Amino acid sequence: MTMGDCLRTNKLIILRGNSGSGKTTIAKELQQVFGNNTMLISQDVIRRDMLKVKDGENTKALPLLEELLRYGRKHSEIVILEGILNAEWYRALFELAVALYGKNIYAYYFDIPFEETVKRHKTKPNCNDFSAEDMQTADQDRESIVRDICQNIISNGK
Repeated sequence: MTMGDCLRTNKLIILRGNSGSGKTTIAKELQQVFGNNTMLISQDVIRRDMLKVKDGENTKALPLLEELLRYGRKHSEIVILEGILNAEWYRALFELAVALYGKNIYAYYFDIPFEETVKRHKTKPNCNDFSAEDMQTADQDRESIVRDICQNIISNGK
C-alpha cells in the first residue's frame, strides 16, 4: 500500500507562506508521493502564468481558483492548493474549501523567519516582481485563515 492509498477520500492540502518559504517545492514533492489523481493548484501558475494578473483584493485569479477547487473536489482524490494566498483577499476561496471538503482539510503555514524568506526570494527568477516591503505585508497575514479553517474543522468534527 502506498502513501497515496492511505489518504484517498477527497482530501485538500493547503500550503501557505511567504515567497521563498518552500511551498511550491513541497507541493510538487507531495504530488509525486501521492501519485495519480493528485491535483496541484498553484496560485502563481494561475495568476502569473495563465492569467497574467496582479494579486490583490478582487484579483481576477480568484474565480478560476474557485472553479479549480470545485473541479478537484469532483474529479481528484487529493487536491493540493499552494500559494501566498492572503487571508483577506482569498477569504471566499477558503470558505468554499470548507464547504467542499469539510473536515478533510489539512492546512499548513510555512512559518519561516522573514529574513530567510527574503534571502530565498532573491535567488528566484521573479525576484524583481515585488520587494521585501511587499513581502513584509504578506508576512503579517499569517494568523487568521489557517486558524479559522482549523477551528471550522474542529467544530464540524464534534
